Amino acid sequence: MLSLLQIFTSVQRQHSVHRRGLFIALHSSSHRSIGSNFMQMAQSPHHETKALLYRAPPEVRGMVSLDRDAFTQTIVIPSLRVPKGVLNKVVKSLKRTIVQRPGIPRVVQDKEDGIEEDDMRLVLLDPLRVSSLSSFNEAETEALRSFAVPQELQDYNLQLKYCNLKTEEVLEAVLPEGQEITSAFSRVGHIAHMNLRDHHMPYKNLIGQVIIDKNPGVSCVVNKTNMIDNTYRNFKMELLAGEENMVAKVKENGSSYEFDFSRVYWNPRLSTEHMRVVQEVKRGNTVLDVFAGVGPFAIPAARAGATVLANDLNPESHRWLQHNVKINKVAAAVRTFNLDGRAFVRGPVRQELPALLRAKAGVHIVMNLPALAVEFLDSFRGLLAGEPSCDAALPTVYCYGFSKDEDPERDMMLRASQSLGVSLDGRCSVHFVRNVAPNKDMMCVRFPLPKEVLFSSEGEQTGPEAEPAPKRQKCGETAD
Repeated sequence: MLSLLQIFTSVQRQHSVHRRGLFIALHSSSHRSIGSNFMQMAQSPHHETKALLYRAPPEVRGMVSLDRDAFTQTIVIPSLRVPKGVLNKVVKSLKRTIVQRPGIPRVVQDKEDGIEEDDMRLVLLDPLRVSSLSSFNEAETEALRSFAVPQELQDYNLQLKYCNLKTEEVLEAVLPEGQEITSAFSRVGHIAHMNLRDHHMPYKNLIGQVIIDKNPGVSCVVNKTNMIDNTYRNFKMELLAGEENMVAKVKENGSSYEFDFSRVYWNPRLSTEHMRVVQEVKRGNTVLDVFAGVGPFAIPAARAGATVLANDLNPESHRWLQHNVKINKVAAAVRTFNLDGRAFVRGPVRQELPALLRAKAGVHIVMNLPALAVEFLDSFRGLLAGEPSCDAALPTVYCYGFSKDEDPERDMMLRASQSLGVSLDGRCSVHFVRNVAPNKDMMCVRFPLPKEVLFSSEGEQTGPEAEPAPKRQKCGETAD
C-alpha cells in the first residue's frame, strides 16, 4: 500500500497545489481513490476557500420534506492502529486531531482482512487536520513514538448519516446554493423561536424539523410573522414543526416563569439587562414597573427584598404575572395592576410616591417598552403638583428605547428630555443594551426624575385616553 504521504506528494507535484491535502467525501455509490478525490478538490474553486468533510448528495438539494436517509454517504478518513494498552494515553495526546462529529466514535475495532484484532484499535482522525504523518505537531509525534504506535496511516471508510451532521450542514445541503443559511433561534423553554426570511419560507417546515432533531429538549419550533399591529404588541407566530404547545417554562437569574409564548412577549436575550437593573435595587426599596410583562424585573426585585408595584396592559401578561408571583413565593411583596401605562403612573404611582419620598425610601421606576416608553415620560409632568417639594430620594427612572441614530446615546437623551419637558444633558446616563437589527440599538436612559418635572404646577396633565396609538412595529421592536 502506498503511504498517504506519497499519494499527496504526487498529487501536489502534478498540480502545483501549495496547500495541505484534504480527504474529500466519497459518495456511497462511488468509492474513488484518495488521490482522485484530492485532485477533484484541488481543481474546484469552491474548495480552495472552504474545506468540507461532508459533501451532500446532489439529490437533497431543494428538498422540502425531510428525508433523513437521503443524506447518508461514505467518506474515507485517516486512522491510526493503536495498541489497546496505550489507547487512553494516545487519545489524550491526539485530542487536537481526532475526528469530532456528533454520534461518531473516536475509537473503533480494528479489523485486518475482516478479522477483529483484540489487541489493537483504530483511532479515527480528522481529515481536515491530518493528511499525512507530517500533519502531527512535535508533541503528538513524540507521543506516538513513545507509545510505540505504528507510524502509518490507515484508510477507514466512515459512513456519515443525517444524525452525524450539524444543523448548518443539513440546511446548506438543502437550500439553493448561494442562499443565506439560518440556524439561529431563541430558546424559550421547549420552544425554539426563529426569524426566517422570505427565501427560507419554502423550506420552513424542514428547517423546523431539523432544529428539533439537532437540539435536545426542543419540541416546538415557531416563526414570528413580519409585523406587530395589536394593542398588546406581542407578535404573531406560526408553528413550523413539533407540538403546538405554547406554554413555556423557563428559569432566569434564579427565578421561574411560566407563560403562553404566543400571547405575551418574552425575550431571553434580556436576561443580563434584567439582572443589571435589579442589582441596583436594595432591600427596602420600592420598584414601580410600568410595563412589567410576565415579571422579569418585578419578581427578582421582590426576591431581593423590594416592594413592587407591577403593571401591564395585556390581560394575558397580567394573568401570567400573577401566576409567576405565586410560584416564586413573592405575593406578599408584589401588587399587580392591569392598566394602561399612563393610567398606572397617574393612579397607583401617584398615590404611593408622596409617602415613599417622605420616608426617603429608594424608588426605581422601570419603563421597558422600547418602541413607546419614551413617549410615556410626559406622564410625570406635574405628577405631584401641590405636594411639598423635596430634593432627597427622588425616583430613579430606567427608560428603554430604540435608536437608529449615529449617536444613540445623545438621541435617547434628547428624546427623553423632550418628553419630560426639561433637559437631561449632564443629568443622565445612557446604557447600550443590545443591537436588535442592523443600525438599530436598544438603549436604556437612567436618570433621577427631575424635581421641576415631578412637582411642576404647569405640567402637561395628559389623561389615559391620550396613550400613543399602537404603531405597526417590526417584531424586534418590543421587549418584555
